Amino acid sequence: MPEQYVLGLDEVDEASIDAVGGKGAHLGALMRIGGVRVPPGFCVTTAAFQRVMAAVPSPDPAAPNARIRRTIEDAAFPDDVAAAITTALGRFGAQVTFAVRSSATAEDLPSASFAGQQDTYLNVPAAEVLRHVSRCWASLFTDRAVLYRRRNGIPDGAAHMAVVVQRMVLPEASGVMFTADPVTGDRRSVCVEAVNGLGEALVSGLVNADSYTVRGGTIVARTIGVKRLAVDPAPAGGTSEREIDPDEQARPALDDAQVVRLAELGRRIETHFGRPQDIEWCLAGDDLHVVQSRPITTLFPIPETTDGANHVYLSVGHQQMMTDAMKPLGLSFWQMTTPAPMAEAGGRLFVDVTARVAAPAGRAALLEMIGRSDPLTGDALRTVLDRDGYIAPALDGAAPPLLPAGATPEELPTDPAVVVDLIAQHQASIAELREAIRPLSGTALLDFVQADLQELRRLLFDRRSHQVFMSAMEAAWWLNEHLETWLGEKNASDPLTQSVPHNVTSEMGLALLDVADVIRPHPDLVAYLEHAEFSLEDMAKLPGGPEARDAIEAWLDMYGMRCAGEIDITRPRWSEEPSTLVPVILGNVRNFEPGAAARRFEEGRRDALAKEHELLERLRALPDGAAKAGETKQKIDRVRTFIGYREYPKYGMVSRYFIYKQALLEEAGRLVRSGVLRDRDDIYQLRFDELHDVVRTGHADASLIDRRKEDFRSYATLTPPRVLTSDGEAITGAYRRDDVPAGALAGLPVSAGVVEGRARVVLDLAHADLEPGDILVTAYTDPSWTPLFVAIAGLVTEVGGQMTHGAVIAREYGLPAVVAVVGATTAIEDGRRIRVHGTDGYVEILS
Repeated sequence: MPEQYVLGLDEVDEASIDAVGGKGAHLGALMRIGGVRVPPGFCVTTAAFQRVMAAVPSPDPAAPNARIRRTIEDAAFPDDVAAAITTALGRFGAQVTFAVRSSATAEDLPSASFAGQQDTYLNVPAAEVLRHVSRCWASLFTDRAVLYRRRNGIPDGAAHMAVVVQRMVLPEASGVMFTADPVTGDRRSVCVEAVNGLGEALVSGLVNADSYTVRGGTIVARTIGVKRLAVDPAPAGGTSEREIDPDEQARPALDDAQVVRLAELGRRIETHFGRPQDIEWCLAGDDLHVVQSRPITTLFPIPETTDGANHVYLSVGHQQMMTDAMKPLGLSFWQMTTPAPMAEAGGRLFVDVTARVAAPAGRAALLEMIGRSDPLTGDALRTVLDRDGYIAPALDGAAPPLLPAGATPEELPTDPAVVVDLIAQHQASIAELREAIRPLSGTALLDFVQADLQELRRLLFDRRSHQVFMSAMEAAWWLNEHLETWLGEKNASDPLTQSVPHNVTSEMGLALLDVADVIRPHPDLVAYLEHAEFSLEDMAKLPGGPEARDAIEAWLDMYGMRCAGEIDITRPRWSEEPSTLVPVILGNVRNFEPGAAARRFEEGRRDALAKEHELLERLRALPDGAAKAGETKQKIDRVRTFIGYREYPKYGMVSRYFIYKQALLEEAGRLVRSGVLRDRDDIYQLRFDELHDVVRTGHADASLIDRRKEDFRSYATLTPPRVLTSDGEAITGAYRRDDVPAGALAGLPVSAGVVEGRARVVLDLAHADLEPGDILVTAYTDPSWTPLFVAIAGLVTEVGGQMTHGAVIAREYGLPAVVAVVGATTAIEDGRRIRVHGTDGYVEILS
C-alpha cells in the first residue's frame, strides 16, 4: 500500500498520532465534537517527514542543532510529496492563506505538552507553504525542543514531525482557555484570556490580556488589560503589529456572553478528552473557532471519590520527608503498613481528613497538631476550612481517632530499660522473620508477607513504643514553652538533645566516620574510590582492602537496608548499590581526623550537660527557683532518656521492608525465567494484590506495566501540594509572620543557633561534595541523609517539621536548621554565602 503523505483533518483522530502527531490528532478529534468549529485543513504526515529525512545525510547527533536544522530546510522535496501537498492546497482556492503548524508525535500528550517547543507560521500564502513545511520539520531540532525531549526522557529518534496546514482564520479576538485553573488546580474554574486580533500578541507577551474566571456558567472574576497593540494578518502574508486607538485599549476583547459561551465550549471539549484542556481559540464574526486543544500536564491529579461531597487531603510525603513519586508496589506497601486510610494521586499518598475536620473537636485537635509540626500545612488547611460550607459539619459531632486505639499515652514511662526492651523486641522479631521467609516462594511467600505485615504494624504502633517517644516530645515542648517564659530562652530543648543514647539514625552517621578511619591510612584505597567503578571485591584486592571491605560490609549489615526515599520499598537500598556511599566516605576521609566519631559524640554530650547546668543555675536564681529547676530537670532527663528512640520504629520498619523486598525480587527472578515477566523490576509497577495474582496465575499484563511506567515518568515531574482538595486545588500555605527581615526566606526553626557559611544545594546524596562549614540546602532529608550531617555546619530544607527525622538529627548533632523553606533550592544558588537562623526560623542570603 503506498504511503499517504497527506491526510485531511476529517480523516484523523486520537488514534492517528503516529501519522499526524499530537496536534493533528487532537484537531481531527475536535472536528468530531458537536458544536466545535475547527478551521478546515490537512496534515502532512510523518511518512513525508521520514521520506525527506531518509534522502538527506543522517544528522550527526553531536552537531549543533542549528546545522541539523539547515540540513533539513535545504533538503529537496521528493516530487510525489510535493505533489500531494500542492494538490491538497488547490482544494482551498487561490486567494486563501494558511496556518502552517508543527505537529510532533511526542507533543500534546498527557505527560508532555511540548507547548511552544516547535514552530508555527501564520497567514502563509499557498506558494510559500512547502518552504514553511520544511521549516516546521526542522523545528524538531530547535535547542528548546531537544532539551524538552531530553528532560522528559524522549529519545530524539523516537519523535517524528507531521505538519498541520489549515485555512487561516482572520479573527477579531483570540486567546487561550484552561478548563481548570492552571495556577491553583481548581477543576471548577474555567480561565479565559483574550486579546484583539491574533493570539500571537498574547503568546509573545506584547499586551496584557483580558482575564476571566468562569465557574458554573457565571463570571466570578475579571481583569481587563490595557491592550496597546494587536497582531493581524498582513496583506502580503505573515503578520503585522497594529496600534490600538487609545480610547479602545481598555475595551474588552469579548463581551460577557462570548466568555460564557467559550467556557461552555471548553467544558464540552474537556468531557470528550476526559481531562482538563489547554485550548487555543479565535473569534471571527460571531463564530468561535478552536485551533488547538492539549492536555494540561502541570495539574496535580485528584484522588478518586464516589460520594460527590467535598474532600480535603493532607500530603503523607510532607510528613514522611519523601515527596517524590512512588511506584505502585511502594504505594501499596505503605497503605498496608499504616492504619490511616490513604488516598492515592500522582504517585503520592494523601490522608483524607474530611471526617475529622467535619467535627469541631476533631478540627481543633488536628489544626493544633499539624500547625505545631508544619505551619505551612496548618495554614493551607485553615485556608480550606475557612470557606463557609466547604466541609459539611458531622451530624453526630464525632471525629475518628488520629491514631489506633490505645496509641495515646496515658502514663509516662520513667525506666530507661523500656527502650532497651523495645529495641530487643524489634531485633528478635526481625531475626525470626529472616529465618521464616527464607524457604518460601510462590503464593506461600506472598501470603506470608501479607500476614507478617500485621507483626510490622504491631511493632510500629505498639502502645509502649508510642508512649516512649511521645513523652519525650511532650517534655521537649514543655521545656520550650516554660523556659522561654521563665528565661527568655527560645527552643531551649534543642541543645539539650545532643548525643542522646539509642538514636539509631545519628549513630549511623557517626559509624560511617569509623569506616573512613579504616580507609584513610591507605592511599591506594582512597585513589580507587576516587577514580574507579566501585566494587567491594575489587577493593579487597588492594593494600588495606580486606579490612575496608569488612568495615563497609559490617556497616551495611547494620544500615544497608536504608536509602533515599526509604518508605518506598522499590527504591534501591545501600546494600544493593553501595557505590552511592562513596562520595560520603571520601568526604569523611578528607574532612576528619581519626577517631572523629567518638569525639563528636562526647563533645555533643558535654555541650548538652553544660547547657543543662546553665539553665538550671539560671532557674534557681528566680523566685520559686528550686521548684522550677526541679521540674525542669525531670523534663530534661525525660527528653535525653527517650528522644533517641524516636528514630527506631522506622528503622525497624525499613529493616522488614528490605527482607520482604529481597524475597519478592527472588520470586520476580523466577517469573522472568518462566517468561511471565520481561524484567524482575516489573514487579514494582504492580500493587501487592496484583503481584499476588500474577504469582498465582502465571500471567502478567505487559500493557498495564508499560502504562504504569509511563504514568510514573509523568508523576515524577509533578510537585505534590501539602493540602489538596477534591476540586483539585493544590494549596501550599504561607507563613503569617512579621518578624522576618526583608529579603530573608521564612521557614520553621527546628534546631537552635545561628551559622554562616557556603550554601551547597544538593538534590542527590550520591553527588554531594561538602566541606566543613558548608550549609546543606536540599528539598527534604529522610534518615538516608544523616551521613552528610557530620560534615556540615547547618541545614536548610524545603520540607520538614519539628519532629521529622532531619530536625531530630540536626538537634542531636547541634546543627542550626531551618526547614519548610518554600523554594529554598531555587532561591538559594549553590555556592552563595548564607546565614541560617535556627532559633528564629529564617535564612538570609548574604552574597
